[in-house]
Amino acid sequence: MPNGVGLFSAALILAIMIIPYAASLGTTMLRMVPASLKEGAYALGATRWEVLRKVIIPYSKSGLFAGILLSLGRAIGETMAVTMLIGNANFLPKSIFAPGNTMASVIANEFTEADNPVYVSALIEMGLFLFW
Repeated sequence: MPNGVGLFSAALILAIMIIPYAASLGTTMLRMVPASLKEGAYALGATRWEVLRKVIIPYSKSGLFAGILLSLGRAIGETMAVTMLIGNANFLPKSIFAPGNTMASVIANEFTEADNPVYVSALIEMGLFLFW
């Protein structure tokens, strides 16, 4: 019986939340290419595709990579959205539509229930593993 929770719905909502951020960073990096470089390539007879491929992309490559890393960092930080949608099931999912769990959602759900020092230590270790 489908109820809307699972890996697929969490991934879909996370993509909807992250794509505008990544696209904004990407367009900003592409617009930062100096006009003189593009105009010089056009003056040498390059087409729009060649200017994009041989001038704009190589110039903004490091900024685009940094934007991708920032977007991935933001996706990792969207813990609560994923926690509410993923289903919080502590077993390996059998399909992409089945409920599951992430380390961040386990920490968010179980940290208030941790009454044993070993339990708290295990959750903190899981958080340190996320940083690694």
